[in-house]
Order: sequence, then C-alpha cells, then structure tokens
Amino acid sequence: MRPIALTFVSALVVCGQAACYGATSVAPREQASAKENAMDGLKTVKSAFGPKETMNRLDAAVRSKGMTVFARIDHAAGATEVGLTLRPTELLVFGSAKVGTALMQAKQTIGIDLPLKALVWQDANGTTWLSYDDPRWLVLRHDGDAALAPIADAMTKGLVAVTSAATQAVESPP
Repeated sequence: MRPIALTFVSALVVCGQAACYGATSVAPREQASAKENAMDGLKTVKSAFGPKETMNRLDAAVRSKGMTVFARIDHAAGATEVGLTLRPTELLVFGSAKVGTALMQAKQTIGIDLPLKALVWQDANGTTWLSYDDPRWLVLRHDGDAALAPIADAMTKGLVAVTSAATQAVESPP
C-alpha cells in the first residue's frame, strides 16, 4: 500500500496538484486566503520530547482512553524506502467508532476526515511538534449544525488530553 501512496504523492509533485485535478489557477491573494482558512482548524503543539518518544506517548495515551489505533504510518521510513530523505514525520490514525459514527450519522461526509489523525513531526531546527485537526473545525467544514457541538467538544477534550500526555513532561513534586 505504501508504494501506491508514495506514487500518488510523487504524481502530484511531478504534474502539479492543480493540473492533476483539472483545477483552474487561483490568484495569489486567493491562494493565501484559502491557505489561511484551511489552516484555521489545524492545531499544533510543541513537544518536550523527540519524535519517537512523542509518538509512543501519543499511541499509549490514545489506547489508555479506550480508543482504537487503526494505523501508524512512518512517512520518513517510506521516503527512505524510495531513496528520499524526510525529517521524522509519523501519522497516527485513531478514534472511537461510537463517537465517530454519531458524527457520520448527522453528516456522512465527515467520514472523509475520520478516524482522527495526529501528525508528529520534527522541524529543521530539531523541534518536535504534534499537529491535528480540531474536531469543531471538522464539523464546520462539513456544515454541521449546533446539535453536533457537544460531540465535537467531547472529541476536542479527548484530543487535548492525549496530546498533552504525549507532549508535556510531567514535573515531579519536590
């Protein structure tokens, strides 16, 4: 499965994303605005740990909350397999069918964004980050109504808990 995914990404790079999808070009100002809107729902948290430890802590925190881990994808390892380099970049796909199904029953298209995903990555300065989509933003993206707010809020609370467990060092009492 990995070669197919990398081939698709490679095709986007080679032929250009807009050309591959037959999209028309967008003016630079419109592109900036679209990028800002797309990034509104992306939450990024600095980690006190390296990438592997952050991901291992995230995986453990997700499982401890009773959620299912569906996949753990090491993009850097995939890059290495095809002779390319990529700083540590690993994706965890996880969730709860009980919670996710409730959202999909109301807005089935949200299934494109579920299960939840969290990306642990290292920047050029060696800082480790954890990024994820805010569930409240996902509901808005799919034109969800106010009735879905409690579900999105519960998902957000769970994400904040697991990302905090993954990224923050616990101080020992004196």
